[in-house]
Amino acid sequence: MLVIITRWLVITVAILIASYLVPGIKVDALSTAIIAACVLGIINVVIRPVLVLLTLPLSILTLGLFYFFINAFLLKMAAYFVSGFEVSGFFAAFFGSLIISIVTSLANSFISRHKIVRTDDPDYIDLKKGDDGKWR
Repeated sequence: MLVIITRWLVITVAILIASYLVPGIKVDALSTAIIAACVLGIINVVIRPVLVLLTLPLSILTLGLFYFFINAFLLKMAAYFVSGFEVSGFFAAFFGSLIISIVTSLANSFISRHKIVRTDDPDYIDLKKGDDGKWR
């Protein structure tokens, strides 16, 4: 639960940074940015996988660069649903989604530290083939 709240706050900060750096993005208040982060998260969970699947051939053709356009569209969609959060124009949405992606990627690299724990007694037996062709 703490990870979800932390990531939500990271997206909120990323939206605020994008609104500061990109002239076409406007956030009225901190509460608006928090709501926009929530709506953007819901849109990314529900709609983004469908769009990625539908545009998979185009994404393969553009070597994955089309995902930036999907992110811009989803940011513009989030602005449509949240009053007080405005994204004017495609280029503002494109650069805003790029900044949000960079900030969240950097923050998530510091947040999620998965430690792999190896035990001395594994649940499986690793067999190796000997010189005589038998498995040991």
